[in-house]
Amino acid sequence: MGAHGALLLALLLARAGLGKPGELGALLAGRGAAGRTEGGGCGGHFLSPAESDEAELLSEACGRREIHSLVAGGVESARGRWPWQASLRLRRRHRCGGSLLSRRWVLTAAHCFRKHYYPSEWTVQLGELTSRPAPWNLRAYSNRYKVQDIIVNPDTLGVLHNDIALLRLASSVAYNVYIQPICVESSTFTFVHRPDCWVTGWGLISPSGRPLPPPYNLREVQVTILNNTRCNYLFEQPSSRRMIQDSMFCAGAEDGSVDTCKGDSGGPLVCDKDGLWYQIGIVSWGIDCGQPNRPGVYTNISVYFHWIRRVMSHSTPRPNPSQLSLLLALLWAP
Repeated sequence: MGAHGALLLALLLARAGLGKPGELGALLAGRGAAGRTEGGGCGGHFLSPAESDEAELLSEACGRREIHSLVAGGVESARGRWPWQASLRLRRRHRCGGSLLSRRWVLTAAHCFRKHYYPSEWTVQLGELTSRPAPWNLRAYSNRYKVQDIIVNPDTLGVLHNDIALLRLASSVAYNVYIQPICVESSTFTFVHRPDCWVTGWGLISPSGRPLPPPYNLREVQVTILNNTRCNYLFEQPSSRRMIQDSMFCAGAEDGSVDTCKGDSGGPLVCDKDGLWYQIGIVSWGIDCGQPNRPGVYTNISVYFHWIRRVMSHSTPRPNPSQLSLLLALLWAP
């Protein structure tokens, strides 16, 4: 085929979503209530990532991490502490959070795509602590993935209801110590009232709208999960009549001292269980940020467990026909 033909083949494979990370680099080296949107060894009943690139389910370990260092006050995180954390980028700028479920799938909030629903507008950044990697950070760009499909839950209504979506990536993610998938369980009952779960994001850091300061590093905060009876009581106070349904739950602090804010939408709320980490919620909406008696509201992932599994198992990635034609023409060329 020759060097030029091999390079062209790698480019076509990558664009068609058939090439794996590193293959192109190797050839080049000669080696073979608003919603909280920015600007606005596993077993049992949970999802684990696929061994193959074709959404094969429930085979590999998930919910593991090798970076355990804690930051005083639980404010700024450390690279690799939450290796499933994703930055969803709209035209190269951070827009929403997300979490890695497998080598080809990312979980996030549906309301992130209300106005921007074309996959070509989005990329997913993995493995980085900052939401604004320097232009010369080649590592960051090698872990930035194109989005092939945006699959919003068909029952999504406005911002508040069924606020969940899946992104199918155009190429397979390479795992390392800084990039790992999270587990998802079919029941979150055992996590209710727990005061030691965590939520992470790159959103605003104060109710007044103060953005993250440089170097724009991921923040983490420990939250308490409230039962829906208590949460509904809080939200039924005179200033609000919104009801918290079974597809949602609340977390934070009743005094408003910890919360998520704009730019955190789609990010994961996770809890430790017997040494493995499980995502039980997706940052969805809230009334302002950090307000007393107004905890953050999260999508209850367990309600959508079977929908997630069905989408991942029946949505096998396929190359674009025009790209496939070019690929076949190259393979048959003299």
